[in-house]
Amino acid sequence: MTNPKSILMVVTSHDQIDAEHPTGLWFEEFAVPYGLFRQQGYRVTVASPLGGEVPIDPRSEPKEPEVGDARTALEALDALADTARLDAVSEKPYDAVFFPGGHGTMFDLPDNPDVSRLVGRFADENKVLASVCHGPACFVGAKRKDGTPVVKNKRVTAFTNAEESAVELDKFMPFLLESRLRDLGARFETADNWADHVVVDGHIVTGQNPQSSGSAAREVIKLLS
Repeated sequence: MTNPKSILMVVTSHDQIDAEHPTGLWFEEFAVPYGLFRQQGYRVTVASPLGGEVPIDPRSEPKEPEVGDARTALEALDALADTARLDAVSEKPYDAVFFPGGHGTMFDLPDNPDVSRLVGRFADENKVLASVCHGPACFVGAKRKDGTPVVKNKRVTAFTNAEESAVELDKFMPFLLESRLRDLGARFETADNWADHVVVDGHIVTGQNPQSSGSAAREVIKLLS
């Protein structure tokens, strides 16, 4: 029997946009991929910038049928109760990394040295590098060995400017993710708001929004098969 694949899931530790806007991880974007990876028998490690318990955006509190059955939701919640600190995690044991979103990622993933190190090394080693919704904030500041941005000339997607405007949080963000990725040289691809839309370019997998969480995870599974 072959050894099971190992996946590192990196989630946000940031819990508020401002005093009136609590935020954190968007639960569906973690729970659905986590459940799919576990169904494959993968080893899954969950890490965050600060470690420990992960804040969940109150608007995404687990409810059926959005995140599957109650057991799946409970297993995902349990995995988020005590995460590893990202600065103590080596990328070497993992076959893939997956960054779920939530607006919290816009504050603690961009230009985070531990995130940038991890993303750069996965890119240089052609390991599977996946993210969904605001999770592609992990690319901001991430560079390859030659100093070029990881997303330069890569086809990607993420939570779009139009979707950010639709949820009326564009003016609260430190930057617009679509615009920043374009500025870094990404070939950004959009679909209609809330459409299930995933882009695969080599070993880089990106999903546009929460609705794309399952599809992004299934593309990771295909690449690892």
